[in-house]
Amino acid sequence: MAEVKIKLFANLREKAGTSELQLSGEKVIDVLLSLTEKYPELKYLIFEKPEKKHEVPVMCSSINVLINGNNVRHLDGLDTFLCEADELAVLPPVSGG
Repeated sequence: MAEVKIKLFANLREKAGTSELQLSGEKVIDVLLSLTEKYPELKYLIFEKPEKKHEVPVMCSSINVLINGNNVRHLDGLDTFLCEADELAVLPPVSGG
């Protein structure tokens, strides 16, 4: 398992009460599930509400998760493997001018 730095932005940071933390996981999904267990109010900001009780989590289409600046959607998605000292940025949709 890799120990990774998680950076939270905008409303995710506000809900969690922190902008940065360390979590461990083998894949992106593992870290995001740990994050939402630690901060339950983030769960449905990051994941879609499941239709069925034991459905596999699906990341919200409006959320971007970057590993060292690379969007996981362009890698292996939630199944992207993590390496020690990776930096995971979780970004909600942003608007403004």
